[in-house]
Parts: sequence; structure tokens; C-alpha cells
Amino acid sequence: MSLTVYGIKNCDSMKKAFQWLDAEAIPYTFVDFKTSPPTADLISTWLEGVGDRLVNTRGPSYRQLPDALKADFSGQARIDAIVAKPTLIKRPLLVNGQSMTVGFDPTHWAEVPGLLTA
Repeated sequence: MSLTVYGIKNCDSMKKAFQWLDAEAIPYTFVDFKTSPPTADLISTWLEGVGDRLVNTRGPSYRQLPDALKADFSGQARIDAIVAKPTLIKRPLLVNGQSMTVGFDPTHWAEVPGLLTA
């Protein structure tokens, strides 16, 4: 497998991730949510892999959701909301096969088995 980095190109966290990965000479493929939105199946896989950490609950996309949805943000309703607004996903999302994590934290990335290896 190889590392895939998901996010939005102009996001500050993404810029930091690109700089760090490039400096460490770690090859990756970038997928921009704005040009290639994730499918419900892909989101389900990510939720299985990283759980509730997938959603950035501190970002404006989450804060703009209706209170009723935020009160029970789970199951298919959560998947549908993320499909409709991929900016709900915490960035960056790094995936390498079954290994995955979210957020800019190179120290943690190195601790996730198989994440940064080809």
C-alpha cells in the first residue's frame, strides 16, 4: 500500500502536513475533498478506522449543523452529513491500507503501525 493524504489543499493543517512529509521524503498521494468528495462507503471505512475523531467538532462546518443533528451525530445521519459536507472531516486524514489517523501530529503518525511505510 502507499500513503494517501486526504483534505483540502488550502487548509493550514494540510500545508503543515505537506511540508513535513516532503521534508521527511515520505511519498504520498493527495486527494482533495473539494475535487474528489468521499463516498459513503469510504466514510464508513474511515469511521471504523478512527472512530469519532474523524469529525472536527471544533470547526465551523460542525458548528453550523442543526442542533438536533449534533445531539445524535451517529449512524447513517452522520455519514450523510459528511458526504454532503466533507469539510466536517478533521484534516489531514492519512490512510495507508488499514492504518489511518487524523490531525497534524507527526509524532503520533510515526507510532501508527504501517502508516508511513510503503
